Amino acid sequence: MRRFFNRLLPKSMRSDAVTIPVIRLHGAIMAGGGQLRPSLSLASTAGIIEKAFAYSGAPAVAISVNSPGGSPVQSRLIFKRIRDLSVEKKKKVLVFVEDVAASGGYMIAVAGDEIIADPSSIVGSIGVVSASFGFPELLKKIGVERRVHTAGKNKAVLDPFRPEKKEDIERLKALQLEVHETFIDLVKQRRGTKLKDDPDLFTGLFWTGKKGLELGLVDALGDMRQVLKDRYGPKTRLALVSPPRGFFARRLGFFGSRSAADLAADATHGVLDAAEERALWSRFGL
Repeated sequence: MRRFFNRLLPKSMRSDAVTIPVIRLHGAIMAGGGQLRPSLSLASTAGIIEKAFAYSGAPAVAISVNSPGGSPVQSRLIFKRIRDLSVEKKKKVLVFVEDVAASGGYMIAVAGDEIIADPSSIVGSIGVVSASFGFPELLKKIGVERRVHTAGKNKAVLDPFRPEKKEDIERLKALQLEVHETFIDLVKQRRGTKLKDDPDLFTGLFWTGKKGLELGLVDALGDMRQVLKDRYGPKTRLALVSPPRGFFARRLGFFGSRSAADLAADATHGVLDAAEERALWSRFGL
Protein backbone atom coordinates (compact mmCIF):
# COMPACT_ATOMS: atom_id res chain seq x y z
CA MET A 1 0.00 0.00 0.00
CA ARG A 2 2.82 2.38 0.87
CA ARG A 3 4.44 1.70 -2.50
CA PHE A 4 1.16 2.42 -4.30
CA PHE A 5 0.70 5.83 -2.66
CA ASN A 6 4.39 6.64 -3.13
CA ARG A 7 3.97 6.25 -6.91
CA LEU A 8 1.07 8.73 -6.89
CA LEU A 9 3.23 11.47 -5.39
CA PRO A 10 5.30 13.92 -7.49
CA LYS A 11 8.91 12.77 -7.88
CA SER A 12 10.12 15.56 -5.58
CA MET A 13 7.93 14.20 -2.76
CA ARG A 14 8.57 10.50 -3.23
CA SER A 15 10.56 8.60 -0.66
CA ASP A 16 14.00 7.55 -1.86
CA ALA A 17 14.12 4.62 0.56
CA VAL A 18 14.80 1.22 -0.99
CA THR A 19 12.50 -1.62 0.06
CA ILE A 20 13.92 -5.14 0.15
CA PRO A 21 11.44 -8.05 0.43
CA VAL A 22 12.49 -10.65 2.99
CA ILE A 23 11.62 -14.37 3.04
CA ARG A 24 12.12 -16.56 6.09
CA LEU A 25 12.83 -20.21 5.22
CA HIS A 26 13.02 -21.75 8.67
CA GLY A 27 12.57 -25.39 9.70
CA ALA A 28 13.24 -28.92 8.56
CA ILE A 29 12.74 -29.71 4.87
CA MET A 30 10.09 -32.35 4.29
CA ALA A 31 7.47 -33.15 1.70
CA GLY A 32 3.96 -32.76 3.01
CA GLY A 33 3.87 -31.34 6.51
CA GLY A 34 0.69 -30.22 8.14
CA GLN A 35 -1.05 -27.77 10.43
CA LEU A 36 0.44 -29.29 13.55
CA ARG A 37 3.98 -29.42 12.19
CA PRO A 38 4.60 -27.18 9.19
CA SER A 39 7.77 -27.89 7.23
CA LEU A 40 9.69 -26.47 4.31
CA SER A 41 8.76 -27.83 0.89
CA LEU A 42 8.16 -26.33 -2.53
CA ALA A 43 4.41 -26.44 -1.86
CA SER A 44 4.73 -24.50 1.40
CA THR A 45 7.22 -21.91 0.13
CA ALA A 46 6.39 -21.30 -3.55
CA GLY A 47 3.78 -18.65 -2.77
CA ILE A 48 6.00 -16.40 -0.64
CA ILE A 49 8.98 -16.89 -2.96
CA GLU A 50 6.99 -15.74 -5.99
CA LYS A 51 5.44 -12.88 -4.03
CA ALA A 52 8.88 -11.62 -2.98
CA PHE A 53 10.24 -11.65 -6.53
CA ALA A 54 7.14 -9.81 -7.75
CA TYR A 55 7.98 -6.87 -5.44
CA SER A 56 8.05 -3.83 -7.71
CA GLY A 57 11.21 -1.73 -7.68
CA ALA A 58 13.19 -3.99 -5.32
CA PRO A 59 16.75 -4.56 -6.59
CA ALA A 60 17.16 -7.74 -4.56
CA VAL A 61 15.41 -10.37 -2.48
CA ALA A 62 16.77 -11.25 0.97
CA ILE A 63 16.29 -14.79 2.26
CA SER A 64 16.81 -15.82 5.87
CA VAL A 65 17.71 -19.51 6.05
CA ASN A 66 17.63 -21.52 9.27
CA SER A 67 17.39 -25.23 8.48
CA PRO A 68 19.19 -28.44 9.48
CA GLY A 69 18.21 -30.05 6.18
CA GLY A 70 15.86 -32.87 5.26
CA SER A 71 14.51 -33.98 1.90
CA PRO A 72 17.11 -33.55 -0.89
CA VAL A 73 14.34 -33.41 -3.49
CA GLN A 74 12.42 -30.60 -1.78
CA SER A 75 15.70 -28.77 -1.08
CA ARG A 76 16.60 -28.79 -4.76
CA LEU A 77 13.09 -27.81 -5.86
CA ILE A 78 13.16 -24.76 -3.56
CA PHE A 79 16.68 -23.93 -4.76
CA LYS A 80 15.58 -24.14 -8.38
CA ARG A 81 12.48 -21.99 -7.90
CA ILE A 82 14.60 -19.26 -6.31
CA ARG A 83 17.17 -19.36 -9.10
CA ASP A 84 14.55 -19.45 -11.87
CA LEU A 85 12.80 -16.37 -10.49
CA SER A 86 16.07 -14.57 -9.88
CA VAL A 87 16.96 -14.93 -13.56
CA GLU A 88 13.43 -14.19 -14.78
CA LYS A 89 12.95 -11.07 -12.64
CA LYS A 90 16.60 -9.96 -12.83
CA LYS A 91 16.86 -9.61 -9.07
CA LYS A 92 19.85 -10.39 -6.92
CA VAL A 93 19.43 -12.97 -4.14
CA LEU A 94 21.11 -12.37 -0.80
CA VAL A 95 20.95 -15.31 1.63
CA PHE A 96 21.47 -14.76 5.35
CA VAL A 97 22.23 -17.78 7.52
CA GLU A 98 20.91 -17.72 11.07
CA ASP A 99 21.63 -20.68 13.40
CA VAL A 100 22.21 -23.28 10.72
CA ALA A 101 22.18 -23.87 6.97
CA ALA A 102 23.30 -27.47 6.77
CA SER A 103 22.73 -30.32 4.34
CA GLY A 104 19.50 -29.45 2.48
CA GLY A 105 19.52 -26.08 4.26
CA TYR A 106 22.87 -25.30 2.67
CA MET A 107 21.56 -26.52 -0.70
CA ILE A 108 18.89 -23.83 -0.45
CA ALA A 109 21.47 -21.27 0.70
CA VAL A 110 23.59 -21.68 -2.45
CA ALA A 111 20.65 -20.30 -4.42
CA GLY A 112 21.96 -16.95 -3.20
CA ASP A 113 24.24 -14.80 -5.32
CA GLU A 114 25.86 -14.09 -1.98
CA ILE A 115 25.69 -15.97 1.33
CA ILE A 116 26.16 -14.00 4.54
CA ALA A 117 26.40 -15.86 7.83
CA ASP A 118 26.78 -15.06 11.49
CA PRO A 119 30.28 -16.00 12.72
CA SER A 120 28.69 -18.64 14.98
CA SER A 121 26.27 -20.04 12.38
CA ILE A 122 26.63 -23.67 11.31
CA VAL A 123 27.14 -24.27 7.58
CA GLY A 124 28.03 -27.20 5.35
CA SER A 125 27.19 -30.86 6.01
CA ILE A 126 27.35 -31.55 2.28
CA GLY A 127 26.42 -35.21 2.37
CA VAL A 128 23.53 -37.66 2.43
CA VAL A 129 22.25 -39.62 5.42
CA SER A 130 19.61 -42.29 5.81
CA ALA A 131 18.65 -43.39 9.32
CA SER A 132 16.19 -45.94 10.70
CA PHE A 133 15.75 -48.47 13.50
CA GLY A 134 15.89 -52.24 13.35
CA PHE A 135 13.65 -54.53 15.43
CA PRO A 136 14.57 -58.09 14.36
CA GLU A 137 14.63 -59.44 17.93
CA LEU A 138 11.64 -57.53 19.27
CA LEU A 139 8.98 -59.69 17.62
CA LYS A 140 10.57 -62.88 18.98
CA LYS A 141 10.48 -61.52 22.51
CA ILE A 142 6.80 -60.61 22.37
CA GLY A 143 5.77 -63.77 20.52
CA VAL A 144 4.67 -62.19 17.24
CA GLU A 145 5.39 -63.75 13.86
CA ARG A 146 6.22 -61.39 11.01
CA ARG A 147 4.56 -62.35 7.70
CA VAL A 148 5.49 -60.55 4.49
CA HIS A 149 4.32 -61.56 1.02
CA THR A 150 5.61 -59.69 -2.03
CA ALA A 151 5.41 -59.73 -5.81
CA GLY A 152 8.93 -58.68 -6.69
CA LYS A 153 11.91 -60.00 -4.74
CA ASN A 154 13.09 -56.54 -3.64
CA LYS A 155 9.78 -55.15 -2.36
CA ALA A 156 10.74 -55.83 1.27
CA VAL A 157 14.21 -54.31 1.10
CA LEU A 158 15.45 -52.97 4.47
CA ASP A 159 12.41 -54.23 6.37
CA PRO A 160 13.08 -52.99 9.94
CA PHE A 161 11.72 -56.21 11.42
CA ARG A 162 14.23 -58.39 9.57
CA PRO A 163 18.03 -58.58 9.81
CA GLU A 164 19.86 -56.33 7.35
CA LYS A 165 21.20 -57.93 4.20
CA LYS A 166 24.55 -56.94 2.73
CA GLU A 167 23.13 -56.53 -0.78
CA ASP A 168 20.36 -54.23 0.51
CA ILE A 169 22.88 -51.99 2.26
CA GLU A 170 25.03 -51.82 -0.88
CA ARG A 171 22.00 -50.83 -2.95
CA LEU A 172 21.09 -48.08 -0.48
CA LYS A 173 24.64 -46.74 -0.44
CA ALA A 174 24.70 -46.65 -4.24
CA LEU A 175 21.56 -44.49 -4.20
CA GLN A 176 23.09 -42.21 -1.57
CA LEU A 177 26.21 -41.74 -3.68
CA GLU A 178 24.13 -40.61 -6.66
CA VAL A 179 22.25 -38.08 -4.53
CA HIS A 180 25.55 -36.93 -2.99
CA GLU A 181 27.09 -36.38 -6.44
CA THR A 182 24.11 -34.24 -7.45
CA PHE A 183 24.56 -32.15 -4.28
CA ILE A 184 28.31 -31.74 -4.88
CA ASP A 185 27.80 -30.72 -8.52
CA LEU A 186 25.22 -28.11 -7.49
CA VAL A 187 27.52 -26.59 -4.85
CA LYS A 188 30.48 -26.51 -7.25
CA GLN A 189 28.31 -24.93 -9.94
CA ARG A 190 27.13 -22.16 -7.60
CA ARG A 191 30.27 -21.53 -5.54
CA GLY A 192 32.85 -22.19 -8.27
CA THR A 193 36.34 -20.89 -7.60
CA LYS A 194 35.26 -19.47 -4.24
CA LEU A 195 35.57 -22.97 -2.77
CA LYS A 196 38.89 -23.85 -1.22
CA ASP A 197 40.61 -27.13 -2.07
CA ASP A 198 39.90 -28.91 1.21
CA PRO A 199 39.59 -32.71 1.36
CA ASP A 200 36.84 -32.51 3.99
CA LEU A 201 34.60 -30.12 2.06
CA PHE A 202 32.20 -32.76 0.71
CA THR A 203 32.48 -35.37 3.46
CA GLY A 204 29.43 -34.25 5.42
CA LEU A 205 31.41 -32.21 7.97
CA PHE A 206 30.06 -28.84 9.05
CA TRP A 207 31.69 -25.66 10.29
CA THR A 208 31.01 -22.29 11.89
CA GLY A 209 30.24 -19.34 9.66
CA LYS A 210 33.71 -17.98 10.39
CA LYS A 211 35.42 -21.15 9.16
CA GLY A 212 32.88 -21.40 6.33
CA LEU A 213 34.13 -18.01 5.10
CA GLU A 214 37.69 -19.38 4.95
CA LEU A 215 36.51 -22.44 3.03
CA GLY A 216 34.45 -20.42 0.55
CA LEU A 217 31.11 -21.78 1.72
CA VAL A 218 29.93 -18.25 2.54
CA ASP A 219 30.88 -14.82 1.17
CA ALA A 220 30.79 -12.63 4.25
CA LEU A 221 29.92 -12.42 7.94
CA GLY A 222 27.18 -10.15 9.22
CA ASP A 223 23.46 -9.72 9.88
CA MET A 224 20.67 -8.92 7.46
CA ARG A 225 19.64 -5.48 8.69
CA GLN A 226 23.13 -4.01 8.80
CA VAL A 227 24.30 -5.55 5.54
CA LEU A 228 21.26 -4.32 3.60
CA LYS A 229 21.49 -0.80 5.04
CA ASP A 230 25.22 -0.63 4.27
CA ARG A 231 24.54 -1.76 0.71
CA TYR A 232 21.34 0.11 -0.19
CA GLY A 233 21.46 3.09 2.15
CA PRO A 234 20.45 3.93 5.75
CA LYS A 235 16.79 4.42 4.77
CA THR A 236 16.47 0.87 3.44
CA ARG A 237 13.26 -0.85 4.55
CA LEU A 238 12.94 -4.59 5.10
CA ALA A 239 9.50 -5.94 4.13
CA LEU A 240 8.78 -9.42 5.48
CA VAL A 241 6.80 -11.50 2.98
CA SER A 242 4.41 -13.82 4.84
CA PRO A 243 1.96 -16.42 3.55
CA PRO A 244 -1.61 -15.10 3.43
CA ARG A 245 -4.00 -16.25 6.14
CA GLY A 246 -7.74 -15.83 5.77
CA PHE A 247 -10.25 -15.02 8.50
CA PHE A 248 -11.39 -18.62 8.99
CA ALA A 249 -7.81 -19.95 8.94
CA ARG A 250 -6.93 -17.56 11.76
CA ARG A 251 -10.06 -18.30 13.79
CA LEU A 252 -10.50 -22.02 13.18
CA GLY A 253 -7.00 -23.19 12.25
CA PHE A 254 -7.09 -26.82 11.22
CA PHE A 255 -10.21 -27.67 13.27
CA GLY A 256 -12.74 -26.33 10.72
CA SER A 257 -15.09 -29.18 9.88
CA ARG A 258 -12.61 -32.04 10.05
CA SER A 259 -13.41 -35.42 11.55
CA ALA A 260 -11.96 -36.82 14.76
CA ALA A 261 -10.11 -39.46 12.71
CA ASP A 262 -8.47 -36.75 10.59
CA LEU A 263 -7.42 -34.83 13.68
CA ALA A 264 -6.03 -37.98 15.31
CA ALA A 265 -4.07 -38.81 12.15
CA ASP A 266 -2.66 -35.28 12.07
CA ALA A 267 -1.67 -35.58 15.71
CA THR A 268 0.11 -38.89 15.08
CA HIS A 269 1.96 -37.60 12.05
CA GLY A 270 2.78 -34.43 13.97
CA VAL A 271 4.49 -36.42 16.73
CA LEU A 272 6.50 -38.47 14.22
CA ASP A 273 7.49 -35.40 12.24
CA ALA A 274 8.49 -33.63 15.44
CA ALA A 275 10.74 -36.54 16.41
CA GLU A 276 12.35 -36.55 12.96
CA GLU A 277 12.85 -32.79 13.02
CA ARG A 278 14.28 -32.92 16.55
CA ALA A 279 16.83 -35.49 15.37
CA LEU A 280 17.87 -33.22 12.48
CA TRP A 281 18.41 -30.18 14.73
CA SER A 282 20.21 -32.18 17.44
CA ARG A 283 22.99 -33.17 15.02
CA PHE A 284 24.17 -29.56 15.21
CA GLY A 285 23.76 -29.12 18.96
CA LEU A 286 20.55 -27.10 18.55
